[in-house]
Amino acid sequence: MLGMCRGRRKFVAASLALFFIPALTWLYLSSANFTVKPLPLSPLDPQSSVLIGAAAEHQDLELQLRDVEEHNHALRREISLPPRVPTHSSHHSNSRQGNQLHTHSTEEGTGDSEAKKGVASGNSSDCVPQPVVNKCEVSILNQDLTKRLFSLCVRRNPLHFHFITDSIARKILADLFHTWMVPAVHVNFYDADELKSEVSWIPNKHYSGIYGLMKLVLTKTLPTNLQKVIVLDTDITFATDIAELWVVFHKFKGQQVLGLVENQSDWYLGNLWKNHRPWPALGRGFNTGVILLLLDRLRKLKWEQMWRLTAERELMSMLSTSLADQDIFNAVIKQNPFLVHQLPCFWNVQLSDHTRSEKCYKDVSDLKVIHWNSPKKLRVKNKHVEFFRNLYLTFLEYDGNLLRRELFGCPSETDHNSENLQKTLSELDEDDPCYEFRRERFTVHRTHVYFLHYEYKPDLDNTDVTLVAQLSMDRLQMLEAICKHWEGPISLALYLSDAEAQQFLRYAQGSEVLMSRSNVGYHIVYKEGQFYPVNLLRNVAMGQVNTPYMFLSDIDFLPMYGLYEYLRKSVVQLDMGNTKKALVVPAFETLRYRLSFPKSKAELLSQLDMGTLFTFRYHVWTKGHAPTDFAKWRTATTPYRVQWEADFEPYVMVRRECPEYDRRFVGFGWNKVAHIMELDAQEYEFVVLPNAYMIHMPHAPSFDITKFRSNKQYRACLKTLKEEFQQNMSRRYGFAALKYMTVDNNS
Repeated sequence: MLGMCRGRRKFVAASLALFFIPALTWLYLSSANFTVKPLPLSPLDPQSSVLIGAAAEHQDLELQLRDVEEHNHALRREISLPPRVPTHSSHHSNSRQGNQLHTHSTEEGTGDSEAKKGVASGNSSDCVPQPVVNKCEVSILNQDLTKRLFSLCVRRNPLHFHFITDSIARKILADLFHTWMVPAVHVNFYDADELKSEVSWIPNKHYSGIYGLMKLVLTKTLPTNLQKVIVLDTDITFATDIAELWVVFHKFKGQQVLGLVENQSDWYLGNLWKNHRPWPALGRGFNTGVILLLLDRLRKLKWEQMWRLTAERELMSMLSTSLADQDIFNAVIKQNPFLVHQLPCFWNVQLSDHTRSEKCYKDVSDLKVIHWNSPKKLRVKNKHVEFFRNLYLTFLEYDGNLLRRELFGCPSETDHNSENLQKTLSELDEDDPCYEFRRERFTVHRTHVYFLHYEYKPDLDNTDVTLVAQLSMDRLQMLEAICKHWEGPISLALYLSDAEAQQFLRYAQGSEVLMSRSNVGYHIVYKEGQFYPVNLLRNVAMGQVNTPYMFLSDIDFLPMYGLYEYLRKSVVQLDMGNTKKALVVPAFETLRYRLSFPKSKAELLSQLDMGTLFTFRYHVWTKGHAPTDFAKWRTATTPYRVQWEADFEPYVMVRRECPEYDRRFVGFGWNKVAHIMELDAQEYEFVVLPNAYMIHMPHAPSFDITKFRSNKQYRACLKTLKEEFQQNMSRRYGFAALKYMTVDNNS
């Protein structure tokens, strides 16, 4: 987010994508000295950016949008080149010295109640000596941290993030940063629950509750060596290098410790409605969406004591805050106006239907910070809202993997994880015809777990089961049907690009079925590489299961109605808690796109006899499910055990602690077979459930199966990987695994 050095061009960055993290998250980041070239956004569509106004203004906006597109193409050309070897300098020896910046989120001054999200912003110029900011800090306080993290990392300087968050947000952010592997980014976490007592005594009407007040305790919360900090609401869009804002600290005089923009609504004037009685403020008051704080001076002024005494006094008559921390900040300023350095309003252009925001700029090119502080967000009435909206939407769909590269040869701190990965990849033989397959095993895919809001309350009987599956955009239509067939928890890994993730978000938000379910965990694995990483996706989905058991399925299967409860009962009946069993759910298929789904085993058998249904893959791959013994299943009334056979790949329910899938298998072929072989090697007992079934629904063949069928080299590499896996099994499990080497496993 932080471009700590000034550049020759402005970088447009920011976003407020919905992360739906149900938790407060503070974030702070640091950077070493640096100078960098600005990173433009992905292309904007000039036609969609036409604004209401004069022809000259229209033409000017189109030129600006085209300029952004040209910058983006230049960036992509630069990224396509081999990375340059950075010339290390004294930058890094200073990475933990000097001034610091900080960013934070909470409520704005229009009295809206829309949840806040991320924070953002840009960068600098060429790698030549420039005036620099030694170290910059950013911190965010919010309930729904968003993809603004993308913009936080769009820079070339080292960054150090410090998150104050609950356990859920910590999990999400830790996975995201670990898998994103942005160069020179370090992350630390702090427990938000430890800070609640500092502000829990303040009655607050704001939707954010206690989290909307934590900005008040910055001086006590943040490390004492932080001297300066920029605080941002998370519905902020930066349209310039944030280093320009950092320079404003040099304009502070005397006892000024707060840099703020005047509130652009009439909230603190008290004339919005009859009997409107806001907290005291100086004139129109100040909006806390953007704050520059001199932390060291605030501590010397005993800020903690100052705001507490003010809050206690005002609460005697006001009873509660309406705008959380903003009310208390303004009350303190009312008594101590010398604390404030008033910022030009283009540093916090507050977009709402009833603000004076358009007086802050003559042209959109003058904008520095756009603040979406209205419940309407992107639907506000503003002369240039189309331009703002396109800026925001473009950023949402930008490819986050571009940030993994060392751009323009600028130096940065060494990333040991990245170094180890590069070393591993360098040891692979690039002349190996299966090199791309082997490389895929070590690809680190950027992962965003719990992309949408998720809630789960553990059941006391310890029998709960989560359905696990993976999918790409072309299987999205299956989600609603699966949710109707399975009422229990679901963990899904979705393989999507950044643009597709936004399409999925809109799809999910428009679906009553999906929005009515809070026990479905959606985990985005962002696209990279040429293969579909099927087993990685399964492992990601399995890794987020928080029930004792999981049903390992595929997205194109519909479980029978009532399977969730049936499996839970089977946990007790088959003593799953004390034995190693894999409960097999027999798989069937239909070639009809419209199927009267059987509501009982008897109805399924009838459709099987009529040819409406078939045992799964009976016509192309009978070996995969033959050991299930469908003939026995037809008349079975009790569970029965079956033996592992070559190429057996049933769909099973197992304990959460079962082994992961082997990542060497990507695309089509042997991905489930290898996992079932591993279960057998670990002495899992395969037990077929007599009254359970699932049905595969027809769909167009995947790209990977098409490659398997048409590409001889693809099939040869799969055979090689299979043999290597069998050899690994023999080494791991010894004599008992020799059978995997001797059986005839024809793929």
